[in-house]
Amino acid sequence: MIAFTLNNQTIQFDGDPKTPLLWVIRDRAGLTGTKYGCGISQCGACTVHVNGMTKRSCVTPVSTIADQRVTTIEGVDGKEANAIHTAWIETDVPQCGYCQSGQVMSAVALLKQKPNPTDEDIDGAMAGNICRCATYQRIRQAIHTAAQQMEESE
Repeated sequence: MIAFTLNNQTIQFDGDPKTPLLWVIRDRAGLTGTKYGCGISQCGACTVHVNGMTKRSCVTPVSTIADQRVTTIEGVDGKEANAIHTAWIETDVPQCGYCQSGQVMSAVALLKQKPNPTDEDIDGAMAGNICRCATYQRIRQAIHTAAQQMEESE
């Protein structure tokens, strides 16, 4: 039995310990905001937070997250998440939207680590997230906008 916390609720998984975390989140917990994109950790659509750090759930065996805290797009919160959500809408970031949960999760983690990131910080943190609609400039602008909103609210 593998137990971990998913969006502040205890989950117990008694299946194959090699099962990717993504499938436990989507199929067992019914949280479909975390997306399957490539299955090889290259696109970022499956990004979640494990103990506050970004992790690609498509290649993370559920056995490696025993007794840890996992947060998905459905459970992300706090001032960084609120600022990112607001800025995403104001900047009109999404087009098709498929990659957005992974993009948001990476952006929130970045702002928690660096509240006032440079373009280079943003490019580095977001490099593993692919957007087929190519909204990269709007994503960068939205992260800067969120950082500015957080600074102004302090």
